[in-house]
Amino acid sequence: MDTHIDIACLQTRPMPDFNSALGEALPLADAAVQAGAEMLFLPEYCGGLKSKGAALDPPAALEGDHPFLKRFQEFAADKGVWVMLGSIAVKQSGKLVNRGFMLDPNGRIFGRYDKIHMFDIQLSETEIYRESDTISAGDQAVIHETPLASIGHTICYDLRFPHLYRNLAQAGANILTAPAAFTKKTGEAHWHILNRARAIENGCYMISPCAIGRIDGGGEAYGHSLVVNPWGEVIADGGMLPGVVQARIDLSKVNEARARIPSLSHDRAYSFSDASRRTA
Repeated sequence: MDTHIDIACLQTRPMPDFNSALGEALPLADAAVQAGAEMLFLPEYCGGLKSKGAALDPPAALEGDHPFLKRFQEFAADKGVWVMLGSIAVKQSGKLVNRGFMLDPNGRIFGRYDKIHMFDIQLSETEIYRESDTISAGDQAVIHETPLASIGHTICYDLRFPHLYRNLAQAGANILTAPAAFTKKTGEAHWHILNRARAIENGCYMISPCAIGRIDGGGEAYGHSLVVNPWGEVIADGGMLPGVVQARIDLSKVNEARARIPSLSHDRAYSFSDASRRTA
């Protein structure tokens, strides 16, 4: 059985509306398929992203009428490839949801994931983000059990919660994904380290497409879409320009890494001692 997969991350710029987002992503998707990619990975809010003060204000539509989703369903069916939309903004009653999709080579929705952890942080007096002001959090972890690989779908700020990735790996994921619009400031400090750590801890590939460039209304995405192997080595890095990040991965490396360091099977139950709770 061939354990190799040709994958591509599309490093797109955050666009303020559906049409410009499609104009950004579709040529890159076509180029990736022409270069041999079997599975495409797009960033968080690949269907469009704007901000309004501290709140995110992405263009949104009902799932059944979402123009970005529908067009990429057509693309997947036309090209016969798997497409993971890192996330798009989907309308529902009340707030929006930050929802990712896996599309199969027939253009059908194979799976969905709603981002669990909301990006509510204050980096400085002026740089504040409150994703939860406009977005509802999900509460279900998701593995896409495709014929090519078992893919754990997470989104951006989820990357800072290692237990989620460990649970996905222990449940069978051999690829973990963190599509993102990581901020430039936090990306420079933490993006590579966190992706490498999640790969090492779980003996998994990390595939993390990240948007690049300024966001309409304020903010800037870091770029540097990454493919990290199960030993924690960066095998592809998208740098700081829009484009296609191509890689050929070998899933046999997952079993190899887990055999060398089988930490996923070494978890032990523990409790806090009374002494650890005492204060001086």
